[in-house]
Amino acid sequence: MSFKKLLWLPLWLSLCVAGSDAAVVKRVDVKSVLSDPANKWSKKTTLSFPDSAAFIGATERWTIFNPPTYTAAISPATEKDVIKIVNLAASNNIPFLATGGRHGYTTTVGDLDNGLAIDLSLLNDIKINKGQKTLTVGPGVRVNEILDLVHKAGFFLQTGTAYCPSVIGVALGGGVGRFTGLYGLMIDDLVSVRIVTANGTVLEASKKTNADLFWGIRGAGANFGIITSATFNVHPLLNKGNIFTTDLIFPANMTSAFFKAVETYSGRMPAEMAGIAIQVYDPAVGQSQVMTNWIYVGPEADARRVLAPILDLRPPYAVSSNVPANKLINSTFSGFGAAVCQEGVIRDIYSVNVRNYSAVTWDKTFEKMARFFEDHPGGRGSALQYELYPNQAMASVSKDATAWPWRETTGYFQTSMTWEQGDTATANAAGALSRELRDVVVATSGYPDATIFVNYAHGDEKLENIYGKDKLPRLAGLKKTWDPTHMFSFNNRLPTQYP
Repeated sequence: MSFKKLLWLPLWLSLCVAGSDAAVVKRVDVKSVLSDPANKWSKKTTLSFPDSAAFIGATERWTIFNPPTYTAAISPATEKDVIKIVNLAASNNIPFLATGGRHGYTTTVGDLDNGLAIDLSLLNDIKINKGQKTLTVGPGVRVNEILDLVHKAGFFLQTGTAYCPSVIGVALGGGVGRFTGLYGLMIDDLVSVRIVTANGTVLEASKKTNADLFWGIRGAGANFGIITSATFNVHPLLNKGNIFTTDLIFPANMTSAFFKAVETYSGRMPAEMAGIAIQVYDPAVGQSQVMTNWIYVGPEADARRVLAPILDLRPPYAVSSNVPANKLINSTFSGFGAAVCQEGVIRDIYSVNVRNYSAVTWDKTFEKMARFFEDHPGGRGSALQYELYPNQAMASVSKDATAWPWRETTGYFQTSMTWEQGDTATANAAGALSRELRDVVVATSGYPDATIFVNYAHGDEKLENIYGKDKLPRLAGLKKTWDPTHMFSFNNRLPTQYP
Protein backbone atom coordinates (compact mmCIF):
# COMPACT_ATOMS: atom_id res chain seq x y z
CA MET A 1 0.00 0.00 0.00
CA SER A 2 1.24 3.48 -0.84
CA PHE A 3 1.73 5.89 2.05
CA LYS A 4 0.61 8.67 -0.25
CA LYS A 5 -2.96 7.34 -0.32
CA LEU A 6 -3.39 8.07 3.36
CA LEU A 7 -5.03 11.38 4.13
CA TRP A 8 -4.73 11.32 7.87
CA LEU A 9 -1.55 11.64 9.91
CA PRO A 10 -2.71 14.66 11.84
CA LEU A 11 -0.70 13.42 14.76
CA TRP A 12 2.62 14.52 16.23
CA LEU A 13 1.80 18.16 16.14
CA SER A 14 1.63 20.64 18.88
CA LEU A 15 1.71 24.39 19.12
CA CYS A 16 1.24 27.29 21.45
CA VAL A 17 -1.81 29.49 21.23
CA ALA A 18 -2.62 32.25 23.65
CA GLY A 19 -5.94 33.94 24.18
CA SER A 20 -8.22 35.94 26.39
CA ASP A 21 -11.50 35.21 28.04
CA ALA A 22 -11.66 38.40 30.06
CA ALA A 23 -15.26 39.20 30.89
CA VAL A 24 -16.88 41.30 28.20
CA VAL A 25 -19.39 43.78 29.53
CA LYS A 26 -19.89 45.63 26.27
CA ARG A 27 -18.61 44.45 22.93
CA VAL A 28 -17.04 47.15 20.83
CA ASP A 29 -16.74 47.52 17.09
CA VAL A 30 -13.43 45.70 16.71
CA LYS A 31 -12.97 46.84 13.13
CA SER A 32 -13.26 50.48 14.17
CA VAL A 33 -10.87 50.01 17.07
CA LEU A 34 -8.24 48.39 14.88
CA SER A 35 -8.68 50.79 11.96
CA ASP A 36 -8.27 53.95 14.03
CA PRO A 37 -5.41 55.97 12.43
CA ALA A 38 -4.19 56.83 15.92
CA ASN A 39 -2.87 53.29 16.23
CA LYS A 40 -0.12 54.07 13.72
CA TRP A 41 0.52 50.47 12.81
CA SER A 42 3.81 49.72 11.09
CA LYS A 43 3.73 49.52 7.30
CA LYS A 44 3.76 45.73 7.08
CA THR A 45 1.20 45.08 9.80
CA THR A 46 -2.04 43.99 8.16
CA LEU A 47 -5.68 44.07 9.23
CA SER A 48 -8.21 41.67 7.74
CA PHE A 49 -11.88 40.93 8.15
CA PRO A 50 -14.28 38.08 7.34
CA ASP A 51 -14.93 37.17 3.71
CA SER A 52 -11.49 38.33 2.58
CA ALA A 53 -8.61 36.15 1.39
CA ALA A 54 -6.28 37.83 3.87
CA PHE A 55 -8.61 36.95 6.74
CA ILE A 56 -8.69 33.31 5.69
CA GLY A 57 -4.91 33.29 5.47
CA ALA A 58 -4.63 34.73 8.97
CA THR A 59 -7.14 32.39 10.62
CA GLU A 60 -7.22 29.06 8.74
CA ARG A 61 -6.57 26.23 11.18
CA TRP A 62 -4.98 22.81 10.97
CA THR A 63 -8.09 21.29 12.54
CA ILE A 64 -11.58 22.71 12.22
CA PHE A 65 -12.97 20.66 15.10
CA ASN A 66 -14.47 23.05 17.68
CA PRO A 67 -12.55 26.06 16.34
CA PRO A 68 -12.50 29.62 17.66
CA THR A 69 -14.43 32.25 15.73
CA TYR A 70 -13.27 35.77 14.89
CA THR A 71 -14.67 39.12 13.82
CA ALA A 72 -11.27 40.47 12.79
CA ALA A 73 -7.63 39.51 12.41
CA ILE A 74 -4.40 41.41 12.74
CA SER A 75 -0.96 40.28 11.61
CA PRO A 76 1.59 42.41 13.48
CA ALA A 77 4.93 42.94 11.80
CA THR A 78 6.75 44.30 14.85
CA GLU A 79 7.00 43.66 18.55
CA LYS A 80 5.82 47.23 19.18
CA ASP A 81 2.61 46.45 17.35
CA VAL A 82 2.07 43.35 19.49
CA ILE A 83 2.28 45.61 22.53
CA LYS A 84 -0.26 47.99 21.00
CA ILE A 85 -2.63 45.12 20.24
CA VAL A 86 -2.53 43.78 23.79
CA ASN A 87 -3.16 47.26 25.20
CA LEU A 88 -6.05 47.87 22.79
CA ALA A 89 -7.58 44.51 23.61
CA ALA A 90 -7.30 45.15 27.34
CA SER A 91 -8.78 48.64 27.22
CA ASN A 92 -11.66 47.60 24.94
CA ASN A 93 -12.45 44.19 26.46
CA ILE A 94 -11.65 42.40 23.20
CA PRO A 95 -10.99 38.67 23.68
CA PHE A 96 -8.22 37.34 21.46
CA LEU A 97 -6.14 34.36 20.48
CA ALA A 98 -2.52 34.74 19.38
CA THR A 99 -1.21 31.96 17.14
CA GLY A 100 1.97 31.00 15.32
CA GLY A 101 1.19 27.97 13.16
CA ARG A 102 -2.48 27.53 14.20
CA HIS A 103 -1.96 23.84 14.92
CA GLY A 104 -3.29 23.79 18.48
CA TYR A 105 -6.15 21.34 18.86
CA THR A 106 -7.31 21.59 22.45
CA THR A 107 -11.06 22.14 22.38
CA THR A 108 -10.67 25.01 24.85
CA VAL A 109 -9.75 27.32 21.96
CA GLY A 110 -13.35 26.92 20.82
CA ASP A 111 -14.44 28.96 23.83
CA LEU A 112 -13.39 32.07 21.93
CA ASP A 113 -16.47 33.39 20.16
CA ASN A 114 -16.23 36.36 17.79
CA GLY A 115 -12.87 37.43 19.09
CA LEU A 116 -9.72 38.90 17.58
CA ALA A 117 -7.19 36.69 15.80
CA ILE A 118 -3.60 37.77 16.36
CA ASP A 119 -1.64 36.10 13.58
CA LEU A 120 2.07 36.08 14.42
CA SER A 121 3.27 34.76 11.06
CA LEU A 122 5.04 38.00 10.11
CA LEU A 123 7.32 37.77 13.16
CA ASN A 124 9.53 35.29 11.37
CA ASP A 125 13.14 36.32 11.95
CA ILE A 126 15.73 33.55 12.23
CA LYS A 127 19.25 34.04 13.62
CA ILE A 128 21.95 31.44 14.25
CA ASN A 129 24.88 32.38 16.47
CA LYS A 130 27.59 29.81 15.75
CA GLY A 131 29.88 31.10 18.47
CA GLN A 132 27.26 30.84 21.19
CA LYS A 133 25.63 27.78 19.59
CA THR A 134 22.18 29.32 19.71
CA LEU A 135 19.17 29.76 17.45
CA THR A 136 16.76 32.68 17.84
CA VAL A 137 13.37 32.60 16.13
CA GLY A 138 10.15 34.56 16.06
CA PRO A 139 6.72 32.98 16.68
CA GLY A 140 5.95 32.94 12.96
CA VAL A 141 8.85 30.60 12.17
CA ARG A 142 7.73 27.09 11.34
CA VAL A 143 9.79 23.97 11.86
CA ASN A 144 10.52 23.44 8.18
CA GLU A 145 12.10 26.89 7.92
CA ILE A 146 14.92 26.09 10.34
CA LEU A 147 15.84 22.51 9.44
CA ASP A 148 18.25 23.22 6.59
CA LEU A 149 19.66 26.40 8.11
CA VAL A 150 20.54 24.77 11.42
CA HIS A 151 21.95 21.67 9.71
CA LYS A 152 24.08 23.73 7.32
CA ALA A 153 25.54 25.56 10.32
CA GLY A 154 26.55 22.19 11.78
CA PHE A 155 23.90 21.94 14.47
CA PHE A 156 20.69 20.18 15.45
CA LEU A 157 17.61 21.19 17.45
CA GLN A 158 14.88 18.83 18.58
CA THR A 159 11.64 20.05 16.97
CA GLY A 160 9.00 17.35 17.17
CA THR A 161 7.93 15.17 14.25
CA ALA A 162 6.12 17.44 11.78
CA TYR A 163 7.42 20.35 9.74
CA CYS A 164 4.52 22.79 9.82
CA PRO A 165 3.92 23.94 13.42
CA SER A 166 5.55 27.01 14.92
CA VAL A 167 8.91 26.26 16.52
CA ILE A 168 8.01 28.33 19.57
CA GLY A 169 4.54 26.83 19.78
CA VAL A 170 5.93 23.31 19.89
CA ALA A 171 8.40 24.31 22.59
CA LEU A 172 6.21 26.17 25.05
CA GLY A 173 4.17 23.12 26.02
CA GLY A 174 7.41 21.19 26.53
CA GLY A 175 8.46 20.11 23.07
CA VAL A 176 8.59 16.32 22.91
CA GLY A 177 10.06 14.38 20.03
CA ARG A 178 12.20 11.49 18.91
CA PHE A 179 15.37 12.91 20.47
CA THR A 180 14.30 13.22 24.12
CA GLY A 181 16.73 10.44 24.97
CA LEU A 182 19.66 12.44 23.60
CA TYR A 183 18.68 16.07 24.15
CA GLY A 184 15.65 16.16 26.43
CA LEU A 185 12.69 18.43 25.77
CA MET A 186 12.78 21.57 23.64
CA ILE A 187 12.28 23.61 26.81
CA ASP A 188 15.48 22.10 28.15
CA ASP A 189 17.27 23.92 25.33
CA LEU A 190 15.33 27.16 25.77
CA VAL A 191 17.73 29.93 26.82
CA SER A 192 15.45 32.96 26.94
CA VAL A 193 12.30 34.55 25.54
CA ARG A 194 10.92 38.00 24.94
CA ILE A 195 7.31 38.11 26.06
CA VAL A 196 4.52 40.70 25.92
CA THR A 197 2.55 40.34 29.13
CA ALA A 198 -1.01 41.26 30.05
CA ASN A 199 -0.07 44.77 31.18
CA GLY A 200 1.20 45.56 27.70
CA THR A 201 4.90 45.56 28.43
CA VAL A 202 7.65 43.44 26.94
CA LEU A 203 10.30 41.80 29.05
CA GLU A 204 12.95 39.11 28.88
CA ALA A 205 12.64 35.87 30.78
CA SER A 206 15.51 33.46 31.38
CA LYS A 207 17.11 31.55 34.22
CA LYS A 208 18.70 34.83 35.37
CA THR A 209 15.98 37.35 34.55
CA ASN A 210 12.37 36.90 35.65
CA ALA A 211 13.39 33.35 36.50
CA ASP A 212 10.09 32.40 38.13
CA LEU A 213 8.14 33.40 35.03
CA PHE A 214 10.67 31.53 32.88
CA TRP A 215 10.01 28.43 34.97
CA GLY A 216 6.30 28.65 34.17
CA ILE A 217 6.81 29.44 30.50
CA ARG A 218 8.65 26.14 30.13
CA GLY A 219 5.62 23.88 30.16
CA ALA A 220 2.68 26.28 30.44
CA GLY A 221 3.87 29.13 28.25
CA ALA A 222 0.57 29.89 26.52
CA ASN A 223 -0.85 31.20 29.78
CA PHE A 224 1.41 34.17 30.45
CA GLY A 225 1.71 36.31 27.34
CA ILE A 226 2.73 36.45 23.70
CA ILE A 227 6.26 35.26 22.98
CA THR A 228 7.82 37.52 20.35
CA SER A 229 11.15 35.69 20.13
CA ALA A 230 12.86 32.70 21.69
CA THR A 231 16.49 31.62 21.85
CA PHE A 232 17.49 27.96 22.00
CA ASN A 233 20.73 26.11 22.49
CA VAL A 234 21.60 23.95 19.48
CA HIS A 235 23.73 20.81 19.45
CA PRO A 236 26.66 19.68 17.31
CA LEU A 237 25.64 17.04 14.78
CA LEU A 238 26.05 13.42 15.82
CA ASN A 239 27.12 10.62 13.47
CA LYS A 240 28.15 13.23 10.88
CA GLY A 241 24.56 14.42 10.81
CA ASN A 242 23.14 11.12 9.55
CA ILE A 243 20.23 9.11 10.95
CA PHE A 244 19.16 5.55 10.17
CA THR A 245 15.42 5.39 9.49
CA THR A 246 13.11 2.54 8.57
CA ASP A 247 9.45 2.54 7.51
CA LEU A 248 7.49 -0.70 7.93
CA ILE A 249 3.88 -1.83 7.48
CA PHE A 250 2.47 -4.68 9.55
CA PRO A 251 -0.81 -6.20 8.34
CA ALA A 252 -3.45 -7.17 10.90
CA ASN A 253 -2.16 -10.74 11.28
CA MET A 254 1.31 -9.49 12.27
CA THR A 255 0.46 -6.68 14.67
CA SER A 256 0.49 -8.80 17.84
CA ALA A 257 4.02 -9.97 17.09
CA PHE A 258 5.05 -6.38 16.45
CA PHE A 259 3.54 -5.19 19.73
CA LYS A 260 5.37 -7.92 21.64
CA ALA A 261 8.65 -6.90 20.01
CA VAL A 262 8.15 -3.26 20.96
CA GLU A 263 7.24 -4.23 24.52
CA THR A 264 10.76 -5.59 24.96
CA TYR A 265 12.04 -2.00 24.85
CA SER A 266 9.92 -0.91 27.81
CA GLY A 267 12.22 0.83 30.28
CA ARG A 268 15.31 0.01 28.22
CA MET A 269 15.09 1.82 24.90
CA PRO A 270 18.51 3.20 23.91
CA ALA A 271 18.79 6.99 23.90
CA GLU A 272 19.68 6.94 20.19
CA MET A 273 16.48 5.13 19.19
CA ALA A 274 12.82 6.15 18.82
CA GLY A 275 9.67 4.94 17.11
CA ILE A 276 6.21 5.90 15.94
CA ALA A 277 3.48 3.30 15.36
CA ILE A 278 0.18 4.23 13.73
CA GLN A 279 -2.91 2.12 13.17
CA VAL A 280 -4.84 3.06 10.04
CA TYR A 281 -7.41 1.49 7.75
CA ASP A 282 -6.13 0.00 4.50
CA PRO A 283 -8.92 0.23 1.91
CA ALA A 284 -7.02 -2.05 -0.46
CA VAL A 285 -7.59 -5.07 1.79
CA GLY A 286 -10.42 -3.76 3.97
CA GLN A 287 -8.49 -4.17 7.22
CA SER A 288 -6.51 -2.27 9.80
CA GLN A 289 -2.74 -2.22 9.63
CA VAL A 290 0.10 -0.66 11.58
CA MET A 291 2.50 1.70 9.88
CA THR A 292 5.63 2.30 11.88
CA ASN A 293 8.84 4.29 11.62
CA TRP A 294 11.96 3.74 13.71
CA ILE A 295 15.15 5.75 13.85
CA TYR A 296 18.61 5.32 15.27
CA VAL A 297 21.27 8.01 15.59
CA GLY A 298 24.44 6.08 14.86
CA PRO A 299 26.05 3.65 12.42
CA GLU A 300 23.68 1.44 10.43
CA ALA A 301 25.22 -1.73 11.84
CA ASP A 302 24.40 -0.59 15.37
CA ALA A 303 20.92 0.43 14.28
CA ARG A 304 20.14 -2.96 12.78
CA ARG A 305 21.42 -4.72 15.88
CA VAL A 306 19.33 -2.59 18.24
CA LEU A 307 16.23 -2.77 16.03
CA ALA A 308 16.56 -6.50 15.32
CA PRO A 309 13.48 -7.53 17.38
CA ILE A 310 11.36 -5.44 14.99
CA LEU A 311 13.27 -5.84 11.73
CA ASP A 312 13.50 -9.62 12.13
CA LEU A 313 9.70 -9.87 11.92
CA ARG A 314 10.11 -9.14 8.19
CA PRO A 315 6.80 -7.44 7.39
CA PRO A 316 5.76 -7.28 3.72
CA TYR A 317 6.74 -3.62 3.49
CA ALA A 318 10.08 -2.49 4.89
CA VAL A 319 12.23 0.35 3.54
CA SER A 320 15.37 1.54 5.31
CA SER A 321 17.84 4.32 4.58
CA ASN A 322 20.32 6.74 6.09
CA VAL A 323 19.22 10.37 5.82
CA PRO A 324 20.68 13.72 6.89
CA ALA A 325 19.12 14.92 10.14
CA ASN A 326 17.49 17.88 8.38
CA LYS A 327 15.66 15.53 5.99
CA LEU A 328 14.32 13.12 8.61
CA ILE A 329 10.92 14.73 9.15
CA ASN A 330 10.18 14.95 5.45
CA SER A 331 11.38 11.39 4.77
CA THR A 332 9.38 9.67 7.50
CA PHE A 333 6.56 7.56 6.07
CA SER A 334 7.84 8.15 2.54
CA GLY A 335 7.77 11.92 2.86
CA PHE A 336 4.14 12.25 3.80
CA GLY A 337 4.56 15.72 5.29
CA ALA A 338 2.05 17.40 2.99
CA ALA A 339 -0.78 15.19 4.26
CA VAL A 340 0.36 15.62 7.85
CA CYS A 341 0.12 19.37 7.48
CA GLN A 342 -3.07 19.64 5.43
CA GLU A 343 -5.22 22.40 6.91
CA GLY A 344 -8.97 22.70 7.25
CA VAL A 345 -9.69 19.08 8.26
CA ILE A 346 -11.79 17.79 11.17
CA ARG A 347 -9.37 16.27 13.69
CA ASP A 348 -10.70 15.29 17.10
CA ILE A 349 -7.71 14.23 19.21
CA TYR A 350 -7.35 12.54 22.59
CA SER A 351 -4.08 11.59 24.23
CA VAL A 352 -2.48 10.10 27.32
CA ASN A 353 1.12 9.55 28.45
CA VAL A 354 2.65 6.16 29.23
CA ARG A 355 5.81 5.08 31.02
CA ASN A 356 5.18 1.38 30.45
CA TYR A 357 4.80 -0.51 27.16
CA SER A 358 2.07 -3.17 27.15
CA ALA A 359 1.51 -5.47 24.17
CA VAL A 360 -1.73 -6.73 25.75
CA THR A 361 -3.05 -3.17 25.90
CA TRP A 362 -2.00 -2.47 22.33
CA ASP A 363 -3.81 -5.61 21.17
CA LYS A 364 -6.95 -4.33 22.88
CA THR A 365 -6.73 -0.86 21.37
CA PHE A 366 -6.00 -2.31 17.93
CA GLU A 367 -9.06 -4.56 18.08
CA LYS A 368 -11.36 -1.77 19.25
CA MET A 369 -10.09 0.64 16.60
CA ALA A 370 -10.44 -2.04 13.91
CA ARG A 371 -14.04 -2.59 14.95
CA PHE A 372 -14.68 1.14 14.69
CA PHE A 373 -13.35 1.13 11.13
CA GLU A 374 -15.67 -1.76 10.27
CA ASP A 375 -18.75 -0.19 11.82
CA HIS A 376 -18.18 3.41 10.74
CA PRO A 377 -16.89 3.77 7.15
CA GLY A 378 -17.10 7.54 7.52
CA GLY A 379 -14.32 7.41 10.09
CA ARG A 380 -11.82 5.37 8.12
CA GLY A 381 -9.50 8.33 7.71
CA SER A 382 -8.91 8.26 11.49
CA ALA A 383 -5.77 6.95 13.16
CA LEU A 384 -4.45 5.62 16.45
CA GLN A 385 -0.85 6.36 17.31
CA TYR A 386 1.85 5.55 19.81
CA GLU A 387 4.93 7.76 19.98
CA LEU A 388 7.64 5.65 21.63
CA TYR A 389 10.55 7.75 22.83
CA PRO A 390 13.44 7.15 25.22
CA ASN A 391 13.72 9.63 28.07
CA GLN A 392 17.30 9.52 29.37
CA ALA A 393 18.16 13.19 28.78
CA MET A 394 14.64 14.36 29.61
CA ALA A 395 14.62 12.44 32.91
CA SER A 396 18.10 13.68 33.84
CA VAL A 397 16.75 17.22 34.31
CA SER A 398 15.45 17.93 37.79
CA LYS A 399 11.68 17.62 37.97
CA ASP A 400 11.58 21.02 39.70
CA ALA A 401 13.62 22.78 37.00
CA THR A 402 10.61 23.60 34.79
CA ALA A 403 6.83 23.54 34.92
CA TRP A 404 6.71 20.41 32.73
CA PRO A 405 5.58 17.56 35.03
CA TRP A 406 5.98 14.26 33.16
CA ARG A 407 9.69 13.53 32.79
CA GLU A 408 9.23 9.80 33.42
CA THR A 409 7.13 9.44 30.26
CA THR A 410 8.38 7.17 27.48
CA GLY A 411 5.35 7.20 25.19
CA TYR A 412 2.37 9.22 24.04
CA PHE A 413 -0.86 7.52 22.97
CA GLN A 414 -3.20 9.42 20.65
CA THR A 415 -6.40 8.91 18.76
CA SER A 416 -7.01 11.30 15.90
CA MET A 417 -10.55 10.94 14.63
CA THR A 418 -11.88 12.47 11.45
CA TRP A 419 -15.15 12.41 9.52
CA GLU A 420 -17.05 14.52 7.04
CA GLN A 421 -19.06 17.52 8.21
CA GLY A 422 -22.56 16.46 9.20
CA ASP A 423 -21.74 12.81 9.96
CA THR A 424 -23.06 12.94 13.51
CA ALA A 425 -23.16 9.18 14.02
CA THR A 426 -19.46 8.78 13.23
CA ALA A 427 -18.58 11.86 15.27
CA ASN A 428 -20.36 10.51 18.36
CA ALA A 429 -18.87 7.05 17.97
CA ALA A 430 -15.40 8.51 17.47
CA GLY A 431 -15.56 10.56 20.65
CA ALA A 432 -16.89 7.65 22.68
CA LEU A 433 -14.19 5.31 21.39
CA SER A 434 -11.40 7.81 22.04
CA ARG A 435 -12.46 8.23 25.65
CA GLU A 436 -12.74 4.45 26.07
CA LEU A 437 -9.30 3.85 24.58
CA ARG A 438 -7.80 6.56 26.76
CA ASP A 439 -9.07 4.70 29.84
CA VAL A 440 -7.77 1.37 28.51
CA VAL A 441 -4.29 2.80 28.05
CA VAL A 442 -4.23 4.52 31.45
CA ALA A 443 -4.77 1.15 33.17
CA THR A 444 -1.31 -0.10 32.14
CA SER A 445 0.40 3.26 31.59
CA GLY A 446 2.54 3.03 34.71
CA TYR A 447 0.82 6.11 36.15
CA PRO A 448 -1.92 5.92 38.82
CA ASP A 449 -4.12 8.29 36.83
CA ALA A 450 -4.23 9.87 33.39
CA THR A 451 -1.31 12.17 32.57
CA ILE A 452 -1.42 14.32 29.46
CA PHE A 453 1.22 16.35 27.61
CA VAL A 454 -0.34 19.82 27.48
CA ASN A 455 0.18 20.26 23.74
CA TYR A 456 -1.71 16.99 23.20
CA ALA A 457 -4.59 17.75 25.58
CA HIS A 458 -8.11 17.28 24.27
CA GLY A 459 -9.58 19.90 26.60
CA ASP A 460 -11.83 17.73 28.79
CA GLU A 461 -9.11 16.68 31.24
CA LYS A 462 -8.71 17.79 34.85
CA LEU A 463 -6.02 20.41 35.41
CA GLU A 464 -4.08 17.94 37.54
CA ASN A 465 -3.90 15.51 34.63
CA ILE A 466 -2.32 18.16 32.41
CA TYR A 467 -0.15 20.32 34.65
CA GLY A 468 0.42 17.99 37.61
CA LYS A 469 -0.91 18.50 41.11
CA ASP A 470 2.51 19.44 42.46
CA LYS A 471 3.05 22.15 39.84
CA LEU A 472 -0.35 23.83 40.03
CA PRO A 473 0.10 25.95 43.19
CA ARG A 474 3.16 27.67 41.75
CA LEU A 475 1.60 27.98 38.28
CA ALA A 476 -1.55 29.51 39.75
CA GLY A 477 0.58 32.02 41.63
CA LEU A 478 2.33 32.99 38.41
CA LYS A 479 -0.99 33.32 36.63
CA LYS A 480 -2.26 35.65 39.35
CA THR A 481 0.90 37.75 39.09
CA TRP A 482 1.23 37.96 35.32
CA ASP A 483 -2.31 37.54 34.02
CA PRO A 484 -4.81 38.16 36.83
CA THR A 485 -7.67 39.00 34.44
CA HIS A 486 -7.15 35.88 32.28
CA MET A 487 -6.30 37.62 29.04
CA PHE A 488 -4.27 34.59 27.91
CA SER A 489 -6.58 31.76 28.78
CA PHE A 490 -7.99 29.94 25.79
CA ASN A 491 -5.27 27.30 25.73
CA ASN A 492 -5.86 24.92 28.67
CA ARG A 493 -6.42 27.79 31.07
CA LEU A 494 -4.61 27.96 34.38
CA PRO A 495 -6.45 29.25 37.48
CA THR A 496 -5.19 32.17 39.55
CA GLN A 497 -5.62 30.14 42.73
CA TYR A 498 -5.01 26.47 43.55
CA PRO A 499 -6.36 24.56 45.31
